[in-house]
Amino acid sequence: MSGTKGRKVLFLGGARSGKSRLAQMEAEKSGLSPIYLATGVITDPEMAQRVEKHRQARSHKWETIEVPYGLVGLKQSFAGKAVVLDCVTFLVSNLLLKEKEEAATREKIQAELGFLLKKQAKEGFSLFLVSNEVGEGVVPESPLARSFRDLQGQINQWIAQRVDQVFLVVAGIPWKIKG
Repeated sequence: MSGTKGRKVLFLGGARSGKSRLAQMEAEKSGLSPIYLATGVITDPEMAQRVEKHRQARSHKWETIEVPYGLVGLKQSFAGKAVVLDCVTFLVSNLLLKEKEEAATREKIQAELGFLLKKQAKEGFSLFLVSNEVGEGVVPESPLARSFRDLQGQINQWIAQRVDQVFLVVAGIPWKIKG
């Protein structure tokens, strides 16, 4: 998977597929200083444990920046860095619950991710995006869950069109599907 600096890679997969671990490994193998853009929000003790487990899995080399509701406010330069956004799915969920409307949320997410992609093009840092593939399960029962599933699928497609490589991760094994 390793290659040139300044690439944009999307890791897609189901829950616990190994996509975050692979994105972090790629960032570390790049030899660049790693930055972790965290989108999770601690809402209960179980989520707090998950966040702590993720933190402990990263070495002291990692700088963590919390961005649960967006990226546009990021002012610091990432030039010469390897940036992992983990994960797009939480960003979609957080903004859908905040915005309450699918079309407005899609525009907001595309603006937020577009900002990061433009920043990457300008500064040339390596960017690894992590996102859940949510379209292979049953049709959700509630309107909100169906809206989330549809929006997440649309955002994944939007990202996949704009990155250099896409890997589908199954049981910790990355399958290159683009690039």
